[in-house]
Formats: sequence, C-alpha cells, structure tokens
Amino acid sequence: MSTEQTVRAGVPERGAPPVRAKSRSSQRSARHFAGRCIQYVFLLALSAFVLLPFVWMLLSSFKKNNEIFTSPITWFPEEWQWHNYVDIWAKSDMTTWLGNTVLLAVVVTFLQVFTGSFAAYGFSRIRFPGRDFLFIVYIGTISVPWQAYMIPQFKMLSSVGLSDTRLSIILLQAFGAFGVFLMKQFYDSIPEELSEAARIDGLSEYKIYYKIMLPLSVPSIASLAIITFTNTWNDYMGPLIYLRSPDLWTIQLGLKTFIGQYNADYAAIMTGSVLSVLPIAIVFVFGQRYFVQGIATTGMKG
Repeated sequence: MSTEQTVRAGVPERGAPPVRAKSRSSQRSARHFAGRCIQYVFLLALSAFVLLPFVWMLLSSFKKNNEIFTSPITWFPEEWQWHNYVDIWAKSDMTTWLGNTVLLAVVVTFLQVFTGSFAAYGFSRIRFPGRDFLFIVYIGTISVPWQAYMIPQFKMLSSVGLSDTRLSIILLQAFGAFGVFLMKQFYDSIPEELSEAARIDGLSEYKIYYKIMLPLSVPSIASLAIITFTNTWNDYMGPLIYLRSPDLWTIQLGLKTFIGQYNADYAAIMTGSVLSVLPIAIVFVFGQRYFVQGIATTGMKG
C-alpha cells in the first residue's frame, strides 16, 4: 500500500508522529497563546488605569487654567502653555524646595543602604549570643506605627536642639529595620562557603563585607535605595513636624503652601505636581531592572 493510501485508510505511516498527538499539542499551544494574550490585555488595561491620572496631570500642566476642568474632559490642550514651567519658578521657591528634598533624599538613602547592609551582614554572617532573638525584636519594630512614638521622638530631638534642622530628618530615617531585613534575606541566599574561603585566605570581616558581599548584592542594594529614596522624597509628616523654617522646606511642604496660596491656579498646581513626581519617575526608570531583580532574588537560597 502506498503512503497516500495508508494515510487515507487512517493507518499512520511507520515513523510518522500520531495525528492525535499533533492535534493535542496544537490545542495546548493555542490555549497557551490565548492565555498569554488575555494576560497581556489585562496588564495593559491595569497599567492604563494606573497611568491615566499621571498622563492627565502631565497634559494639564501645559493647559490654560480654564481648560483643565472642562466637561467633557479634553486630554490635549488647545494651545500648549510651555511657559507654565517657567512661571512656577517665579511664583514659588521651587529651587529651595527641590534642593532640600534632593539633599535629604540622597543622604538618607546613602545612610540607609550603608547601615542596613552593614547590620544585615552582622545578623547573617557573624554568630554571637542572642543574635536571632535580637534580630526578631529589631524586625518587630516594623509593626509599631510611627504615630505611637512620634511625640516622644520629637521631645528627644528637641531637647538636644535638633528640631528645625535637616539633621533631625536624617537621623529619623537613616536607620530602618526594613533595610536590615531586606539585606539579610539576600545575604542568607549567598553560599556560606564564599565567606569561609575568604576567612581562610586571611580576609577580615570588614573586607569580606566590602569585597565579596556588597558586589554580589547590587540588585538588593538597588531595591533598597529606590524604596528609601521614594519614601524620603514623598515624606510629608516628618518635615511638617520638624522643619518650620521656609528655607528648610521640602517639595511636599512647599507644594502644600503653594496650593494654599494659589488654590485657583490649577495649571500652576499641576506643573508643581509634575516637578515633584518627575525625579521619582526618572530614578525608577533607570533602576527598575535592578529593583525587579533584587525583589525576585531576595530570600532565595543559592
């Protein structure tokens, strides 16, 4: 019987894959493709839902004041008002606000990463009596809301003359249990054999931390840096309580005062809001690869 006759008779040719197996494989591939398409459509819709308010804020910063709250909503301005980004500097002390916020965010982020990674190395690699208990107690402070100890903390800093100074904000946020927890989880995923081999070669604990652990923990450090920078930049309550002098105000305090003075100038308010969000967006865009990698690998045993 010829090959064509064999196929027509429903008998598979010797060496040829079964027809049913091919059909099932095609069905699985089609279902997988359809599932992926549904996932992408859902993620795109969710992303649009999250990003649309920011897009509207950005486009509104280029509109005239009477175009912003029109009904129905007009997304694009009839005439682009580029001078809004020039006028905001004349109407407000934006240079001082941004300068103070950048200074505090950079210093706090550096200290948070340094102290968090250094303390995490001690909890992860150095054995001492009561280490696990001390770590649990320290991490347990994350569950205590800041409002519970806000007043005692303010009295302590005021008693030593640190109220209404940048140093008060730096000391408040330079040390955090979350950073220690995040970095320790990552250090625990690094094989202990690397540290043991380094000790045999004569490296001290400080050199092991600096030459081995830090280079391996770049993704986790980037994650902690982005989270800390964002939290410090967006902090409102801390500067509100401790920074009373206008020359010490951050962007959040300054915008609140600006909105109170120009509560009807919506275009200027949108412009100032864009300027307050833009640095965070830039930091995340450049660090998102390390951020995702750091979150994904934290806590995984190597």
